[in-house]
Amino acid sequence: MTRRLHRRRLEARLPFRVAWGSDVANRLQNTWAGAAVLALTLTLTLAACGGEEKAKEAETRAGASGSSLTVTVQAAALRNLPRTITASGTISAWEEVPVGAETGGLTATAVYVDEGRYVRQGAPLVQLNDALLKAQLRQQQAAVQTAEANADRDQAALGRAQELKERGFLSQASLDTALANKRSSDANLAAARASLSETQTRLAQATIRAPVSGLVISRNVTRGQIVSPGTELFRIVRDGRLELDAQVPETELALVRAGQSAVISSDQVGETTGTVRIVTPEVDPQTRLGVARISLVGGGFRPGMFARARIDAGANPSVTVPTAAVLYRENKPGVYILDAQSRARFRPVVIQTRAEQWTAVDGVQPGARVIVQGAGFLGEGDRVRVATPSARPAAAAPAPAAAPAAKSAAKAG
Repeated sequence: MTRRLHRRRLEARLPFRVAWGSDVANRLQNTWAGAAVLALTLTLTLAACGGEEKAKEAETRAGASGSSLTVTVQAAALRNLPRTITASGTISAWEEVPVGAETGGLTATAVYVDEGRYVRQGAPLVQLNDALLKAQLRQQQAAVQTAEANADRDQAALGRAQELKERGFLSQASLDTALANKRSSDANLAAARASLSETQTRLAQATIRAPVSGLVISRNVTRGQIVSPGTELFRIVRDGRLELDAQVPETELALVRAGQSAVISSDQVGETTGTVRIVTPEVDPQTRLGVARISLVGGGFRPGMFARARIDAGANPSVTVPTAAVLYRENKPGVYILDAQSRARFRPVVIQTRAEQWTAVDGVQPGARVIVQGAGFLGEGDRVRVATPSARPAAAAPAPAAAPAAKSAAKAG
């Protein structure tokens, strides 16, 4: 039926009559069929291209009109906020005093203290064998007595020689001899007394005493040990004072000053207070850290323990942003900044001080427009709309949750 209809249309267009079934008729029929197929193909192709262009235009219009999120924006401001610097380090002694023996070659006969004991200045620590020194002391005392007797005798002889010389019964040579004997006896007396003083000093050194008051943290002597001069026997923490060698980054070292208060904490001991005693002027070129020595007040800390410190650096001008605007991307803090094209740009920051309302950061310039509400739903380069004071901010936030509900309704329909 379709073939007959095609023949009739073709006969109506031709100026001559065709006998169907002949060679001419077959060629005409094939030519017409090919043209029809080509026309149909072109029609479908144009329709498809037009549909794709219309779809792209629809997507572009939808993206330009309905994909932006409504957010609130607040400018970063420069404020004076209380600044707290966090640092950590090792507990050490404020001043360690080594105690050694001044007299050598003697045996320790008694040890009076051990590690962990607090001693007063002058308290005996070790007693050395002083029997030989006591014998030498008695010998020196006798030598002093002999020298004193000789000095008295020569003094009396000199007095008589001077009296006889005045009366004219003694020559000048005899007087000079008496004077020389007196001087010699005085020198012998001084030497004897010096030897006695030396022996007394060595005898006193046989009892090793604490040079300062403090806590004994180490002991290196036992009873019966022969002590050599200069050997360290004890180590004492002067006055028992400890301090934290807090390592502070070089970027914050200038904010730490002597006299600032601090809180020192440890998981094993707890917390105690302290005061910055000194800030070293040198920075480690490898770690870029400086040292702030913080004196501890009380607590059960011991030398060598690890501890943390929170140093109150006072109020310092800092760039602040709302705390709600600080987000974390890949475990790094940052905020979204609104650029001139109304697009969100993520800016990494370094948190200095965090409060309930404001957070001091480094990495944002004062006056930068920071996205606050709605920032958690943004991605890099997203276009946003800034909410007016009367508008409700972040109205488009629930949109991701509404999509599943719409799909469920479509399936049910």
